Amino acid sequence: MKILAFPVVFLAAALLGGCGAPGGIVPQQSTMTEVRARVGTPTDIRFDRNGDELWEYATGPSGYETYLVRFGADGRVKAVTQLITQEQLMKVEPGTMRKADVRHLLGRPSDESFLYSGTVWSWRYRDGAQTGHLAVSFNDDGTVRERMVLFDSSADRSRDDK
Repeated sequence: MKILAFPVVFLAAALLGGCGAPGGIVPQQSTMTEVRARVGTPTDIRFDRNGDELWEYATGPSGYETYLVRFGADGRVKAVTQLITQEQLMKVEPGTMRKADVRHLLGRPSDESFLYSGTVWSWRYRDGAQTGHLAVSFNDDGTVRERMVLFDSSADRSRDDK
């Protein structure tokens, strides 16, 4: 994995905003109706291979979090997961995973860029006070070329100037 420090500039995709952290959701107790009432309409709904219904709550393009709420066949919450983490990024396997796999793992990207080397998806990311992006670049055939953490050094400079 590469960790680069430079100002990050990506073309912003026009994506719908989501909600904040889904508070008050209790695994094994909260129902779909309760989740929708507490945190609103999900930004995406999909189904896992095992039949679980997955509700994604993305806060991009401006936010730093994407939560995935997993429902079992009984309509109750099985788990709530934060998708935008370095640990999740490390699960991305260059050379073997495809765009759909990355989308499933990290949620919808907050930015999509088209560079000379191919498509790059990125997710806004915060590690303590440091901000930046988790980024994944793709080969022309849609397989992952590289995964990166890009820290925004301009945020550091603005703090140094004060």
